Amino acid sequence: MAVKSQVASSPFALEMQGISKSFGPIKALEDVTLCLRQGTVHALVGENGAGKSTLMKILAGVYQPDAGAIVRKGKTCAWKRPSDALAAGVAMIYQELSLAPDLTIAENVWLGIEPRGALPGSYCKKRMLADTRALAERYGFYTDPDQKVKSLSASACQIVEVLKASARNAEILVMDEPTSSCGEHEVAALLEMVKKLSRAGTTIIYISHRLEEVAEIAEYITVLRDGRTVRSGPIKGLDIPDIVRQMVGRDLSEYFPKIKVELGSTALSVSELSSPSVENISFDLRWGEIVGVAGLVGAGRTALARVLCGLDPSIHGSVKLDGNIVKIGTPADALSCGIMYVTEDRKRTGLCLELPAGWNMTLPCLAVLGMKHILRPARENEIAEETAQKLSLKWSGPGAPVRALSGGNQQKLLLGRALIADSRLWVLDEPTRGIDIAAKVDIYELIGRMASEGKAILIISSDLRELFGITDRILVMRRNRLVADLVTSETTQEAVMQLAALDKVCP
Repeated sequence: MAVKSQVASSPFALEMQGISKSFGPIKALEDVTLCLRQGTVHALVGENGAGKSTLMKILAGVYQPDAGAIVRKGKTCAWKRPSDALAAGVAMIYQELSLAPDLTIAENVWLGIEPRGALPGSYCKKRMLADTRALAERYGFYTDPDQKVKSLSASACQIVEVLKASARNAEILVMDEPTSSCGEHEVAALLEMVKKLSRAGTTIIYISHRLEEVAEIAEYITVLRDGRTVRSGPIKGLDIPDIVRQMVGRDLSEYFPKIKVELGSTALSVSELSSPSVENISFDLRWGEIVGVAGLVGAGRTALARVLCGLDPSIHGSVKLDGNIVKIGTPADALSCGIMYVTEDRKRTGLCLELPAGWNMTLPCLAVLGMKHILRPARENEIAEETAQKLSLKWSGPGAPVRALSGGNQQKLLLGRALIADSRLWVLDEPTRGIDIAAKVDIYELIGRMASEGKAILIISSDLRELFGITDRILVMRRNRLVADLVTSETTQEAVMQLAALDKVCP
């Protein structure tokens, strides 16, 4: 870390003053200021592409600003690499976690700074386990430090990342979408840990599209829009609609634009369906109907979707489409039946990140487009462009690199596949995870429009507000079984959570 100059004392733990950053002709940040008070939770919000990630990568030493300064403990700093920021007490936990799954909790926490053992080049495992246990208990996290990380839940992995930062004496911690992969109970555990960290004196920058979490835990907030600061200060007096208006520059008073649809005949009938991961599932889904699937993480929601779409095998039961029994043993079988699956993890199992955006949209649909054996690139690009317009997709064209698109636009690529294939039944697994509110509304409107055109929609979501906002019915899963089939307008979020978390499985 290089010290540039001395500045006057400041009430802030850290200041980012007048930060600007461009990538070629694209101006990602312009004159952004962020001031952090010691021991507080400071929310950083904005739409995808607003500049949040770029600003935080500058803070973490990944990027260097074109203009502006970072002031830490009275000194203006120039951090050339992440190790410089970490040495100054600044750590960042990215949305895609950087843990080694085959190592233990303790090995991950102390990776690279292991306590030395008696022999040269060795480390003291006993001390490492004891130090990890003591560090975890400081924040109310009780677990076996010798447990492999790959066996942990999403929230537990986030906590391991926090312990890893604490072991390196991080005083300022950036948390990027820490609850995006968590269910309701895991969210509560993580938010409680954030509060404990703040009370212990750690300064938290909390980035989240879940604005109800921001409203619950943040004391200060900075709103970015199009690379500029539109508000920065105390959050007191702001409600969620106020924050949304500042984020998007317009009123999104109707988060959940539900269209009233006259339901058709039974589209999908699932009877006593079982697999190695789900047990005895039975339900119906009608044309024009939007049915949600709720449950805690690990309840079997994704496992059900994978069986229905041919990704995992069934071992018992039947599936009917329009009253006819169908055998879906592969994803190709599902596609041929008019079923399109949108995965919960767009980067790992949804998109080919090294291929152009247009190809990602058309790839599963080539046979439908008459290009199973011979590609017609011009026609393929034309179809991709037409679909992008329907989705309000923001890109530079079919040749745009997928990695350059925001999370919301990447998600729209996956939904574009269902439009191109003209799929009759959409199975959507966490379709709005990790995307901003404006992109969510676009997707809700698309789902409603497809239902009004007679499509059948099955949507898995950990966001109960979302399920109550757009669905007709909610299926509740618990321990890989379906425990309730509820009319959305006749139940409550509390009732759904109680059913999902009951110790005893309902008949």
